Amino acid sequence: MRPSRSPVRFRLGLVAATLTALVAAGLAIISPASAADGLISQSRPATASSSEGGGYGAGAAFDGSTGTRWSSAAADPQWIQVDLGATATVSQVVLNWEGAYGKAFKIQTSANGSSWTDVYSTTTGAGGTQTLNVSGSGRYVRMYGTARGTGYGYSLWEFKVYGTGGAGNTPRPRPTFTDEVTHHEFQANCSPTANRPDDPIIYPGLPGASHMHTFVGNRTTNASSTASSLLGGGTSCTNPHDRSAYWFPSFYKGNQLIEPTGNQVIYYKSGILNYWEVQPFPQSLRFVVGSPTATLAEFRDSPGAVEGFECGDISKSWDIPTSCVAGSQVNVRYQAPSCWDGVNLDSANHKSHMAYPVGGYCPASHPVAVPMLEFKIAFPASGDLSQARLASGRGYTWHYDFFNAWDNPAILDALVTHCINGGLQCNPRGYDLYKPHRGAALTENFELP
Repeated sequence: MRPSRSPVRFRLGLVAATLTALVAAGLAIISPASAADGLISQSRPATASSSEGGGYGAGAAFDGSTGTRWSSAAADPQWIQVDLGATATVSQVVLNWEGAYGKAFKIQTSANGSSWTDVYSTTTGAGGTQTLNVSGSGRYVRMYGTARGTGYGYSLWEFKVYGTGGAGNTPRPRPTFTDEVTHHEFQANCSPTANRPDDPIIYPGLPGASHMHTFVGNRTTNASSTASSLLGGGTSCTNPHDRSAYWFPSFYKGNQLIEPTGNQVIYYKSGILNYWEVQPFPQSLRFVVGSPTATLAEFRDSPGAVEGFECGDISKSWDIPTSCVAGSQVNVRYQAPSCWDGVNLDSANHKSHMAYPVGGYCPASHPVAVPMLEFKIAFPASGDLSQARLASGRGYTWHYDFFNAWDNPAILDALVTHCINGGLQCNPRGYDLYKPHRGAALTENFELP
């Protein structure tokens, strides 16, 4: 009689056969992610081979929201990758596919973003939510798709990487309020302080070297201004803690200088879709927006939203209107880049350390989202403006400078957190008139509560 098969031996053989089948199917068989491992990819900079449109950028797969998604062009191959900021040990990847999923794809890691190592591969992907236990290390992790599961592209609601290491930053938490979000901003209302042919960013220490500028905010701004001198100066801003310097080319009607009157509005807004991730400006950050040598097309087609000049019924004019209704005023609005490289407070051209968002997310080269400034300056000029000009030339040479000098970083942080991250439309002390139940960031005296 043939001896009966040992139950233990039979179970071991079944396990071995199962593992062989899993390997053949391309499934990872590494042990699950350690309990100590954390989510290290959320809010990190991401790039992709393509996107379906402006609302479907790579960053949408790493924003912690299942209401936004990355979607690629309908072609093979396609990829999406995340920069973890530093070398990390990766133990698990979770892919939450939209209907357009990857049938054949790889998960890869890289130390430099150019040479890649496979840590997972499959040709039988079925979409849905896939939890893949992997083992690898690198600064970059990507999904490299070679065959789509549908006639559309590849689309991920979320791409989560778990492990240890990386940049080690903790993203600002998404707010839990239930109010409808229509704005994410607060105002810095500052009146003019001086008109000088100075520019402490472009021509530091050289009084008279620049064309005429109109200064608002810090009362001491001149060609020799530094971070320390600004912090020691007074301010024309409603919020007394805002010692920052703001300036722009002076406005002329013929040879007559037309100075703005009263408080000018400088918005601090979110320039990215994930407004809750915006961080305060670092102290002493400075930059220039626009160019005194810009052409009309360069002004009009700036990467930021450009409202241009407006008066009466005229709006989105790329040059100063030749005529405005009597009694009206000329407004100009222009948005600044809102992504910082996280390292440099200035750069050789005073622009390279800043960048505009791409598709609503900060690019990997400039991963830190800071407030997006939008100057809204009103010049009391109307009637015949055929001879109106800026000190720098035609209207499309509009530009402006910013030198951050809030004297208490905690005050700026409170305004950013309450108003920008909180999805409010705030005044200079962080109060939203339309949502009074949300309170204010600061007291009536502009101090922390």
